[in-house]
Amino acid sequence: MSGAAASTRYWAVIPAAGGGTRMNSGRPKQYLSLKDRALIEWSIQPFLDAEWIDGVVLVLARADSEFARLPIARHPRILTTLGGGARAESVLAGLEVVAERSAGFKDVQVLVHDAARPCLHGSDMERLCEEADDDHGGILALPVSDTLKRARQHKIAETVDRAFYWRAQTPQLFRLEPLIRALKECAEHGLPVTDEASAMERAGYQPRLVRGRESNIKVTYPEDLQLAGFWLAQAQRRP
Repeated sequence: MSGAAASTRYWAVIPAAGGGTRMNSGRPKQYLSLKDRALIEWSIQPFLDAEWIDGVVLVLARADSEFARLPIARHPRILTTLGGGARAESVLAGLEVVAERSAGFKDVQVLVHDAARPCLHGSDMERLCEEADDDHGGILALPVSDTLKRARQHKIAETVDRAFYWRAQTPQLFRLEPLIRALKECAEHGLPVTDEASAMERAGYQPRLVRGRESNIKVTYPEDLQLAGFWLAQAQRRP
């Protein structure tokens, strides 16, 4: 990646221990078929295409028996470990693998990405690394374009100013050690962690918002698979 300091090491961590219950598919959504590949293979591929990333740590459920059967599982830059019941536990497990593998390096940056985001553009990932704050990190995100309503008992309580709101995406980029500390502090105090940025915010950091794109969707509901297929087809048509 142009502009990256030679001493900076980059790793990716992808938590994939969840069950994806909202898909109602009977299997973890990351293994659903998407254009002749498993969804998770699309989510991993941009990081393998980026030669400046040292490795990808995939965090699996203890009962996972599907990943090992995928062709991508044999890639030499993919490492696996076991996750926990919550996303933060799985991310922390992945970070500990990174810490072990990158021992001796002072500047280690980690990109945490959702296993169910199959349409990430490599150029967006690079831009995140270039624009994120050195100390505070950054995330891909999109400014909200819809009018927002605050609800109370399923009725509109007020209209809120959308200029202040962004939709968080992944990857989210942070230095390894501060992110480990932030996640551990949240765990010690029983604080919920919806994404890595929320843990860093509680630790006093102000991550930079780096504009992403609409195509970087998270597959959550059955209809999202078709939309993801559309975006992947569009990307493949680009010269």
